[in-house]
Amino acid sequence: MSRVPLALAGLALASGLLAGCKPPPTDSAVARVSLEMPDKGPSEPIASPDVTGAGWTRTANPQRLVYGKPGEPVMLALECLAPGTPEAMLRITRHAPADEGAAALLALIGNGWIGRFPVDAIAVGGQSLWQGDILAAQPQWEALKPEREATVTVPGAGLLRLNPSPLPIALITACRGSAVPATPALADPGDGAEEPLPVR
Repeated sequence: MSRVPLALAGLALASGLLAGCKPPPTDSAVARVSLEMPDKGPSEPIASPDVTGAGWTRTANPQRLVYGKPGEPVMLALECLAPGTPEAMLRITRHAPADEGAAALLALIGNGWIGRFPVDAIAVGGQSLWQGDILAAQPQWEALKPEREATVTVPGAGLLRLNPSPLPIALITACRGSAVPATPALADPGDGAEEPLPVR
């Protein structure tokens, strides 16, 4: 037998062995489909916000708190609905862009608790933001206890760190059991602002 057929046989054997070892999945197929599909995809994700100096603040609505930096757009809002009733709900709004019609799970993590709450893209003040209504009785709200910081994540909206404060758990406790005590907003009462932090 000549050397050429032997070499060809060796190449065939090597090709068979390589075909049996499939390469790991890559993103190339996804990228190819994305280029071929003209439909609009999800928005670009945003970076995790800098929360240096951010904190919880009361608003003119005693059932509602906002989180953010003074004078800057609100990052998160928490509002009690139907306080003191078995149907009491907490409305959580992540002030980050949400694609119209989208739905996701918002993860609230802190103080040994993990809450995964369904949120939807809701039109708020002319913008589409992440928002969900969750029963106040859910124990996962204990993640907002003031002992340690908590975090909130929603797909595409980065990780939002919540600096510790006694205000959220006070709102939650009152929402579960009785009417939230009337407390003045921290904004200057003479400026007519509904809340001290502007909403994007």
